[in-house]
Amino acid sequence: MEAERSLSRRASSSSSFRLRCPSLNSVRLRRVFDIFDRNHDGIITVQEIHQALTRLGLETDLCDLDSTINSFIKPGNTGLTYNGFVALHQSLDQTLFGLDLEEKAEEEEVSQDESDLTEAFKVFDEDGDGFISAQELQAVLGKLGLPEGKEIGRVEKMICSVDRNHDGRVDFFEFKHMMQSVVVRSS
Repeated sequence: MEAERSLSRRASSSSSFRLRCPSLNSVRLRRVFDIFDRNHDGIITVQEIHQALTRLGLETDLCDLDSTINSFIKPGNTGLTYNGFVALHQSLDQTLFGLDLEEKAEEEEVSQDESDLTEAFKVFDEDGDGFISAQELQAVLGKLGLPEGKEIGRVEKMICSVDRNHDGRVDFFEFKHMMQSVVVRSS
């Protein structure tokens, strides 16, 4: 119970924790799962989750995390499968926000999607100037341990691929357009 209280204090301060658009949840959760699954074995350990959260600057107590996650790990597994990760997310969503699925469906999805995108944009826009530069993107990719974060040339190509006004950086509207096109293609 203490673990849930400490997690609820941290999670309730971030509106981006809660993914309210049901149609996008599975895509988003799969991406998060894949980021946490550092060795790509289809299982994420408590240690992998702890390391990813720490790299993102989110302080977590390993013991609290372990006690919260342990009940979602199937006997014989060393960590969470994707289905266990989804069950954990749903449980935390219910515990921290107290809404059932019917209430979620009634919420206004468009404004929440915009809010989720704004929160995601802020993760990349480290200096808060309203733009994502190649250096900022490289820093975030590096924190996540992704190989793209090691090569500025690849990062610059990523920026160019969504930079519609060719100013060498990505503004919120370019980011939003990119995210919407990724979601459409993934669905």
